[in-house]
Amino acid sequence: MTNLYPLKFKPILKERVWGGEVWQISGVEGDISLVSNGFLKENTINDLLETYLGEIAGDEIYESFGNIFPILVKILQINDSLSLQLHPSDEISLERHDSYGKTECWYILEAKPTARIYLGLNKDLTPQEFYDHCTNDSVEGIMNVITPKKGDFIYIKPGTLHAATGGITVAEIQQVSDVTYRVYDWGREHNPETAREMHLDLAIDCINYNKMDIHAPYYLYDGEYLSKEENRRTLLNEEHFKVDILSVNEIERLESDNFQSFIIYFATEGEAIIRGGNGEVSLKRGECTVVPAYLGEYTIEKVTQKCHLLEITGKPRPE
Repeated sequence: MTNLYPLKFKPILKERVWGGEVWQISGVEGDISLVSNGFLKENTINDLLETYLGEIAGDEIYESFGNIFPILVKILQINDSLSLQLHPSDEISLERHDSYGKTECWYILEAKPTARIYLGLNKDLTPQEFYDHCTNDSVEGIMNVITPKKGDFIYIKPGTLHAATGGITVAEIQQVSDVTYRVYDWGREHNPETAREMHLDLAIDCINYNKMDIHAPYYLYDGEYLSKEENRRTLLNEEHFKVDILSVNEIERLESDNFQSFIIYFATEGEAIIRGGNGEVSLKRGECTVVPAYLGEYTIEKVTQKCHLLEITGKPRPE
């Protein structure tokens, strides 16, 4: 019988030139999350994996990743312009940086009318043509531009150029990696006071230069994800993780063994209480918890009339 329970973690705050980040769950070296509740308080998430092995992560996931928690969950507050950037694949990241790659997705929590997201190229380009657009400050004209709304969901594969600006709050789910290649910084790179390290030369052989058509699963929105007849929908199911959105009824009864993975819940709207094992947690909007893989039966009870959660599960490393 496990003595585990739903785990919450201390947020890790990071200031950025474009706004800020809150790392909610992280196994990244140097920024490893600390438990904030229960008798495991002050232990790191990676220490828990070392102690409990597959009981937290799931057996196959633990065999793949060992003592590193494989999913990073953040909140991004994008006020000014996020650099035009991309993330390398697993293969390139392991070769160059001894790191996993960075497949990620964004769930839009809030967006002002001025908000914009740039996602992929709006036409095919050669590497030289793209390089020229970066050096002559004309990249905006070659990018797909999205006007995001609350509830949008965006899938960003490695190699996909992306940026954002104008007042957006994002829940970001990604592989456990902090490898980012900045290729254009909206003029900040020309000012010694605002210049940051750029990676255009490093990125040039990692970019997807093909025109991207914006459609599911890259960009999903239909006003409401869930009808009155359904309380769960899969937003993304790819090789690294699965993301569902769940509308909580009065009380949901679930069995952790059915997932063969840890289960992360992130509250996008309202408040819920998750009970299982030796404890319970309250989840308010913007908060998250990890339900251990071998917790057994647990319940999710809504506190507010409307309660939506993202449900995130991991997968073993692809063969």
